[in-house]
Amino acid sequence: MADASPRTDTSTDDTDEKNQRFGRGQMNAIVASDSSDRSKDKTDQKTLRRLAQNREAARKSRLRKKAYVQQLESSRLKLTQLEQELQRARQQGIFISSSGDQSHSMSGNGALAFDVEYARWLEEHNRKINELRTAVNSHAGDAELRIIVDSVTTHFDDIFRLKGTAAKADVFHILSGMWKTPAERCFLWIGGFRSSELLKLLANQLEPLTEQQFMGIQKLQQSSQQAEDSLSQGMEALQQSLAETLANGSPSAPSGSSGNVANYMGQMAMAMRKLGTLEGFLLQADNLRQQTLQQMHRILTTRQSARALLAINDYFSRLRALSSLWLARPRE
Repeated sequence: MADASPRTDTSTDDTDEKNQRFGRGQMNAIVASDSSDRSKDKTDQKTLRRLAQNREAARKSRLRKKAYVQQLESSRLKLTQLEQELQRARQQGIFISSSGDQSHSMSGNGALAFDVEYARWLEEHNRKINELRTAVNSHAGDAELRIIVDSVTTHFDDIFRLKGTAAKADVFHILSGMWKTPAERCFLWIGGFRSSELLKLLANQLEPLTEQQFMGIQKLQQSSQQAEDSLSQGMEALQQSLAETLANGSPSAPSGSSGNVANYMGQMAMAMRKLGTLEGFLLQADNLRQQTLQQMHRILTTRQSARALLAINDYFSRLRALSSLWLARPRE
C-alpha cells in the first residue's frame, strides 16, 4: 500500500498535464478558427465591395449610354423637324436651293434652310469619304483614286457656295458657327477653319515628302498665315470702328426731338454700312480656305492627297464626336 500511493499521485499528475495540453490545443484550434473566420469575412467584404463597385460602374455606364442614345435621337428628331420646316418654306417660295439659281436670296428662314442644307452636305461628304477610305485601304490604282479625290475636293466647293448664299440672308449665323458643334466653334475663325493651322496638323500625316513638296507646303502655310493675319486685323478694325460709331451718339438733344432722331438715324445708317462689310470678310476667308485646299492638292501626289483628305475628315469628326460626348456626359 505504501508503494502504491506515490504511483497513484504520479498517474494523476500525468492525467492533469494531458488535460492541460488538450485544453491548450482546443484553445489554439478555436483561435485559429476565429482568425480564419475573420480573414474569410474580410475577403467576403472585399468581394462584396468590389461587386457593389462593379454594379455602380455598370449602372453609370448604362446611364451614360442611355443619355447618349437619347441625345442622338433628339438630334435626329430635330433634323427631321428642320427638313419639314424647310419643305414648307420651299413650298412658300422662301428658299432656293444651291442647286438652283444662286441669285435668289433667302429670307427670314435663311439660317434654318442653311442648317438643313449643311446637314445634307455633311451626309454626302461622309459617304464620299467612306468611298475614299475604302479605295485607299484596298490599294486602288492611281487613276481610280484620282477620280474619288477630285470628287471630294469638288464637294468642298459646294459648301463654300452654300455659305456664300446663306451669308446674304444671315451673315451673323454663318460667322457665329451656330451650324457647327460646340467643339468645332472653339476653333472657328471667320466662319470656318484656319488654313494655316490645318496645314500644321497635316504635316506629320503626309510624310515622307520630297524636299520640293516640303518647301511647297511650308510656303503655302506661311502665305495662308499672312492672309489670315491681314483678315483678322481687318475684322478687329471693323469692330473698333463700329463700336466708336455706336458710342458717338449725341445725348445732349432732348429725347424725341427731331435733331435727336435725325442723329440716331444717321448713326445707325453709318453702322449698317460698316456692318455690310462682314459678308466681304467671310467671302475672303472662305476663298482663302478653298484656294489652300486646291493648292495642297496640286503639291501632293494623288495618294498623298487622299491621305490628307482622310486626315482632315478624321480631325473634324473627332471634334464632332467630342461635342456629342460632352453633351451626353453624366451630371452628378
